[in-house]
Amino acid sequence: MIRVLILGGTGDAAELATRVATIQGLEAITSLAGRTREPSVPLGDLRVGGFGGVAGLASYLRVMQIDLLIDATHPFATQISLNAADAATEVGVPRLMLIRPPWEKGSDDRWIEVDCVEAAAAVVNQAQRVFLTVGRQELAAFAHCEKIWFLMRMIDPPTDDALVPPGMILCDRGPFTLNNERQILIDHKIDTIVSKNSGGDATKPKIIAARELGVKVVMVNRPAIPPGEHVTDVDCALAWLFDRIIHN
Repeated sequence: MIRVLILGGTGDAAELATRVATIQGLEAITSLAGRTREPSVPLGDLRVGGFGGVAGLASYLRVMQIDLLIDATHPFATQISLNAADAATEVGVPRLMLIRPPWEKGSDDRWIEVDCVEAAAAVVNQAQRVFLTVGRQELAAFAHCEKIWFLMRMIDPPTDDALVPPGMILCDRGPFTLNNERQILIDHKIDTIVSKNSGGDATKPKIIAARELGVKVVMVNRPAIPPGEHVTDVDCALAWLFDRIIHN
């Protein structure tokens, strides 16, 4: 039995775990960070919570006798990806990154591209009504924008002591439809969207709706990924696993 650790938290990770669960000779453990109160639970074994840095993850790989590691975390989950790269190297476990492609700017898109959430907060000051879709952990960066009204969408509400900009909280979970996103922009008179370039289909409809309606998008570019082998879809990740099974 080959044991695979999937660092999850994305739809791709859940799909991968579901498909691995049907493959004879493979045992998958999915690890979630635990930041979402009611996460979508994938098939197979599950652990929730942090590892305790590189040393903790390396220890886990050894103790659990992990044979293969697939990092299928969110494209902006920088720290866990760096930790995974270092821990896998230390233990000698083959590692693959499953990274969905970013969205690409089209000729009709009105994007302002920035390199971090703080930069997004700095350039959004000309807006009046903003659809903020960067997650609850990034709200504080916009708390000083007191003259802007924000529609803030996230899975879980912010904590009581969180710094939150003025506006309205909308708790919802994707995937979202184009009709839904278009209606949100119209009903709330949104003139600007702030989004991370997460890629994938689940939240892309807001980008399409913005294009159709001429709404500006402040797009936070992805951070650099650690060096190492990577694929862009679940099928290729499975092919990588099968190749490791054959040569194990």
